[in-house]
Amino acid sequence: MRILSDTLTFDAWRQQARALLGQGAAPETVSWEAPDRPSLFGLSPPPAAGEGPAPRVPAALVAALRQAAPYRVAGRWNLLYRVLWRGAHGERQAHLPGDQDGSALQRRIKAVQREAHHLHAFLRFQPVADDDPQRPLDLLAWFEPAHDILPWASEHFAHRLGRRRWLIATPQDGVWYDGERSHHHAPCPESWQALARAARDQDDPLWRTYYRSLFNPARLNPTAMQGHMPARFRAHTPEGRDIPGLVADARRGARRHGQAAAVGALPGKALRAPKSPDAPPPPGALK
Repeated sequence: MRILSDTLTFDAWRQQARALLGQGAAPETVSWEAPDRPSLFGLSPPPAAGEGPAPRVPAALVAALRQAAPYRVAGRWNLLYRVLWRGAHGERQAHLPGDQDGSALQRRIKAVQREAHHLHAFLRFQPVADDDPQRPLDLLAWFEPAHDILPWASEHFAHRLGRRRWLIATPQDGVWYDGERSHHHAPCPESWQALARAARDQDDPLWRTYYRSLFNPARLNPTAMQGHMPARFRAHTPEGRDIPGLVADARRGARRHGQAAAVGALPGKALRAPKSPDAPPPPGALK
């Protein structure tokens, strides 16, 4: 049994997998494990390239493996190599949902895609103080993804924010965008983490006021709210501080209102209802 380290990028694992395929190493003879986990066999050196060419595999299979690779789980590469081995030996259905291994692979792909959506929806940038014209950053953010999506999912913000410079830090890695290109670092430097955590802890009264004003207690659905915004993200968003109180107010009777109480108390302009064409004329009106 070969025990290899699973601290790899997809491209590094792909090179190892090609070498193992060239050597004819079956999936049951190889395992990728975390270096800090005790193993009876110990870690083996990375495999050398085989003498013959590695078997050809469909491009769709390789694409599916790449999409599933960010799924963070112990021994993540073992399933990928088993699917790759089967596909290289003619089992073209190995990565499809109807197959047992393919079904597990597709579940990982969906989980990774959903986590990328969470990053785009629930990451909150905080502006950097503009008292230093030479500052290298405009925006800071802290996020705790469940999977290793940051290197590619963060490109969304490069397209949305133009040439603004930003930094996203996580417990595992970080991305700094200098206005032209992204710089990914794993593990995340401690200085980046400190900056992003400090930005996360800052209050954002404008955003919190906006969220409270839009909250509709009459349409409260805690189950749907939990599905769209899992509780683990609330601690890292400004509005997360207000959600428990807003939900509690709605349960105490605010459901009969269609807007936040503070919004309803604001002075506004009175608008007369349009007259119905069948309404009787007012007294004294000409006929």
